Amino acid sequence: MKSESAEKMTVSAAELLREMVSVCSFSGEESAVADMIQQRLFLQGIGVSRVGNNLWATGRHFNPSLPVLMLNSHLDTVRPSSGYTFEPFNPPFTEDVVRGLGSNDAGASVVSMVETFCYFYEKELPFNLLLALSCEEENSGPGGMSLLYKSLPQIDCAIIGEPTKMEAAVAERGLLVIDAVAHGVSGHAAREEGVNAILIAHEDISVLRGLEFERVSPLMGRVKLSVTRIEAGREHNVIPDKCSFTLDIRPNELYTNEEIVNLLKGKVKSELKARSLTNRCSITPEGHPLVKCTEACGIKTYVSPTTSDWMRVTCPAVKMGPGDSSRSHRADEFVKVEELQAGIEGYIKFINNLKL
Repeated sequence: MKSESAEKMTVSAAELLREMVSVCSFSGEESAVADMIQQRLFLQGIGVSRVGNNLWATGRHFNPSLPVLMLNSHLDTVRPSSGYTFEPFNPPFTEDVVRGLGSNDAGASVVSMVETFCYFYEKELPFNLLLALSCEEENSGPGGMSLLYKSLPQIDCAIIGEPTKMEAAVAERGLLVIDAVAHGVSGHAAREEGVNAILIAHEDISVLRGLEFERVSPLMGRVKLSVTRIEAGREHNVIPDKCSFTLDIRPNELYTNEEIVNLLKGKVKSELKARSLTNRCSITPEGHPLVKCTEACGIKTYVSPTTSDWMRVTCPAVKMGPGDSSRSHRADEFVKVEELQAGIEGYIKFINNLKL
């Protein structure tokens, strides 16, 4: 790809991203941004299918007998934090930076994938290219990738666009959130009546802190468990009969979420309830064409501690995109225009070197 072509695509990507961050696209409210991108592709002669606020399209020369590589990123954003120093949907303009809510996570990946898909749209490849832009990724909503994936052709592998500095995650940890409730008996504090639910929760938390999961993954290490929230009591003089706390657990691939829940239930007195059991670990095995391609392209690989739409698809994948994960969900979000160019060039190089 010639440098002038890359520069032109980068200008187009930055323009689209500035338009995207100017409209609200909270999870479940992505209609306007989906309309915008659908219209942009339509003006380039690309037909787009739509499922709710999810968009997908295939290359002009789609061949059902060839494998399919999916380019996927998400359209939705979290809500802005209170620390913004500018209006999240009306950020200040500078030539070399795009600012605004969702610019880094994952608008940079979206626009880089759109430009990459358009670059290859008319070309014949030894595999099919499919662009899938999903909604409700940030809140794991039922109208996102879980719904879209059922409408797509069979997908053989995927690149999941998230801000990774164009390094490639070949695995990502799952996520298991458990709400726990310790039950006691209320009473008057002055008379030392009742059974204090806070103390029961404290005992259970101590047990959980000391718990070691025996199965250690060579790739992901141990299962990680953190207590992230605790709440109890209404009045200073009433022994609380309930204490609620929340566990954030990052499994490895050697445990199912069901196994972890059952293991913990046998260790504590508190009532445990998982919010979801579907946020599983994802791993692309060594030797897969995606992994070989990262090696051929000299791309650094790693295990991601965060989840993405990868956990909602059944095919092997790598997670890779422009931007930096450390900027995600933070005030004054931004991405550099040079990172958009690196994303476009990186995706094109990867696709040109991929052998499925």
